[in-house]
Amino acid sequence: MQIAELSVLLVWAAATALTIALVAFAVDLGRRTEERVEARAEAHTEARTPVAVGAASSSGPAPGAPAAEPAAPRRRAAGIAMSTTWLGTALLLVAIVLRGLAAGRTPWANMYEFTLVGTFMALAVFLGLNVRRDVRFLGPFVAGLSVLFLVLGLNVFYVAATGVQPALQNYWLVIHVGVAISATGIFTVAFVASVLQLLRDSRDSGAPYLQRPGFRWLDRVPAPMSLEALSFRLNAVAFVLWTFTIIGGAIWAEHAWGRYWGWDPKEVWSFVVWVVYAAYLHARTTRGWDGRRAAWFVVVGYACVLFNFTGVNLIFNGKHSYSGLDAGTTAG
Repeated sequence: MQIAELSVLLVWAAATALTIALVAFAVDLGRRTEERVEARAEAHTEARTPVAVGAASSSGPAPGAPAAEPAAPRRRAAGIAMSTTWLGTALLLVAIVLRGLAAGRTPWANMYEFTLVGTFMALAVFLGLNVRRDVRFLGPFVAGLSVLFLVLGLNVFYVAATGVQPALQNYWLVIHVGVAISATGIFTVAFVASVLQLLRDSRDSGAPYLQRPGFRWLDRVPAPMSLEALSFRLNAVAFVLWTFTIIGGAIWAEHAWGRYWGWDPKEVWSFVVWVVYAAYLHARTTRGWDGRRAAWFVVVGYACVLFNFTGVNLIFNGKHSYSGLDAGTTAG
């Protein structure tokens, strides 16, 4: 079996592991929701049940004795979800390395490879956050997006592992595109947090559709303010990386084409992404645009990121039309 074929098999294996993680995360979230509903029902029942005189002394703990603490729930599904997420991420990393070995270059030079590495970065950000704090509530959605991206990459964006055109045989391919992929991965996790913020806020505000039993899991998601703060911090980091992406791209463009800026479609849309996130950060920090308005800003920004990656490469013709779908030697 060739290295490139093994890489593809490992990507499929990673997608399978992440699908299992998605199901396990969903089961964990559902069980925690059921436990909370049951606890509320029991507390409501106890509050309405009259207590017989002397019952507390005959059946309750002795005076001065410590109250019995409820047993911590065993989150077996959460453990399975995290384990399979780590497994899927590791498999994807090996697949990316093998892809680079098969192509003889840095493995992010076309849309297929950008999809793989961008998905890996989103998973790495999610796992890294979990090392410092419990953000497993993001798990079903990060894993779901990862599976979607990997399957899309395998079935739509896949091209054979080959070299790149001379203009791209430069160390800036590693720096410029690598930083752009890192920013995209962080933008992805921040986008998930903002979508959850919008859903939780709508449920708390009494949106009729989100009051249905099927959306009780939103009660297990942190408060909208906490989700907004998480999204803001992630977007701030990603924005700095995206700024460097544009600066590095301009330097590379001058080296490759003799000009820093040429209003190429990719350059324009990369700048549009920068403007949207700059406006978001400015409006939130200086104009008090928080809550739902800030969250919608993030959604619009991420939509621009996705269009910059897909639409610009597939629709427009330019010096950055590096989908690799027509010619396997172009870059993403």
